[in-house]
Amino acid sequence: MKKIEKVAIIGMGALGILYGTQSMDAGHPVEFVMNAERVEKYKDRTFYKNGKPYKMPVQDCTTATPADLVMVAVKYNGLASAIEDMKRCIGENTIIMSVMNGIDSEEIIAETYGMERMIYTVAQGMDAMKAGEELKFTQMGELHIGARYDSQQENADAVEAYFKEISMPYIREKNIMYRLWSKFMLNVGINQCCMAFNTTYSGCLTKGEANRTMISAMREVIALANSEGISLTEKDLNAYVDILKTL
Repeated sequence: MKKIEKVAIIGMGALGILYGTQSMDAGHPVEFVMNAERVEKYKDRTFYKNGKPYKMPVQDCTTATPADLVMVAVKYNGLASAIEDMKRCIGENTIIMSVMNGIDSEEIIAETYGMERMIYTVAQGMDAMKAGEELKFTQMGELHIGARYDSQQENADAVEAYFKEISMPYIREKNIMYRLWSKFMLNVGINQCCMAFNTTYSGCLTKGEANRTMISAMREVIALANSEGISLTEKDLNAYVDILKTL
């Protein structure tokens, strides 16, 4: 089985820092790979995770070396540049995982680096928020991982072993596409409605227009998922609304 020792993270937002510091706390080497301009911006900064200070190891993408695992943790509009920035991190046996929301970042990354390098990942149940150098959360949640294709099973095994080593909360999924679409259903409902109604999770959970709109949007995803052969139901919708109540 592949052994994960060196980890490269693309993206220094809430999830990048959340998972990068988890590895650092366990004594595993990790580096945040970025362009030279961002290296200068971040190299001397101190970041805080629930008040605990960290100096982040940053690496210029033009001088990076292959990693055993590359974690992509950027916003959607940063994916194209992330794919370019991670080029020197990719070696013969490198595994790539994306903790991005949505249903297609794995396929987009695989167009450049190959689907056999990927595992599918869903970040779920966390409420991490980053403002400047401050990362705060009450729930870390867990990473749901799995192989969509047989060629990815060894990758998933290696990532699972690595997660056990660093005490990363995770769940190994037998049907990772079901989980991917389930989280997509949640995000389509809650994220859009929080923005459109200028409200919070609590505001969307309270009876009224925001709540009705959120549920309606989630039902649209159920219909779309069903047409793609993913068996989402009202039971799944209710289960994810219950998750929202914990955040």
